[in-house]
Amino acid sequence: MPTFSRGHTCVTFSQRWFAPSSAGAAPDLGVLTDDVEALAGHLGLERMAIVAQSLGGIAGLGYSLRHPERVSALVMSGTTGWIDLGAAAGPVHAESQRLEAALVADAIHPALGRRLALEQPELFSLYLAIDRLGTVVDKPAIRRSNPPPRPSVAEVAALATPILWVFGEEDPITAPGLTGPGAGRLVAQALPQTRLEMLPATGHSPYFERAARFNELVLDFLAANP
Repeated sequence: MPTFSRGHTCVTFSQRWFAPSSAGAAPDLGVLTDDVEALAGHLGLERMAIVAQSLGGIAGLGYSLRHPERVSALVMSGTTGWIDLGAAAGPVHAESQRLEAALVADAIHPALGRRLALEQPELFSLYLAIDRLGTVVDKPAIRRSNPPPRPSVAEVAALATPILWVFGEEDPITAPGLTGPGAGRLVAQALPQTRLEMLPATGHSPYFERAARFNELVLDFLAANP
């Protein structure tokens, strides 16, 4: 935020189920886009760029599809936004579940992965401390909740909004580093008019693991799409 706020007015918020927001009703991912819309209305944001990470991608893409005229640029980090990528995504999902289960069995947070735990243990420990402060309901329950209708490839392809996708090549959740097409490459194949950045030696959280490179990518993208 200090980096981005040098040249931009920045707004951050905690999605429902993440402190200090409340858990509210039972998890239902379909309300996340409604929350962004309500917040934008409350703050009078008529046009903005959206930078979304992981679960935030559902709301970021959902709002962009609902109000494309209000979104100047969209950054999707570690997320597909739950686009319906068809049967090709089945093997990626299965491999993702396998990778996540292996990490959990070794007490490694899937949002970071094995490499960060081994190579940057201080950063890994910091993430765990932040994570314990910020969650008011268990994330697996959220991820098992009722998803909103999945956007089709055609819907996203029709968006005039510029989109930057950022994935870590070792992300165990979207599993883009598989031999063969992972989520990141599936997105690039389906939406060639958008921009894809694959970060080597990086897991699910590029903004945290490779902050300098992530900030550089986002700032360059926003400058090109004011």
